[in-house]
Amino acid sequence: MKVTFNIPGPLRNLTAGREQVEIETEAATLKDALESLWAQQPGLRDRILNEQSEVRQHINVFVGNESIQFTGGLATAVPAGAEITIVPAVSGGTSVATRAGARSAS
Repeated sequence: MKVTFNIPGPLRNLTAGREQVEIETEAATLKDALESLWAQQPGLRDRILNEQSEVRQHINVFVGNESIQFTGGLATAVPAGAEITIVPAVSGGTSVATRAGARSAS
């Protein structure tokens, strides 16, 4: 079966600039599908999984439209033709209210 991985911009240097990587696999779970991805794109592994082979805290993974946080993590079932999206978490900066408060205090 074919599985498509959507690769975020910060990791595309590890996929020769490709935003999607399609693989043929018999994966039943996300873990199996990721193992197939590592076989083709080994540099991605350490950017997605930590030393305990768990998805890094700042990485979100979706199978279809469902976050794996709510579907079983790496044991999430992967149907034929699935799209798996890797999304780095976005954080930092300040809120508009915080910036406005800082300006009025000046």
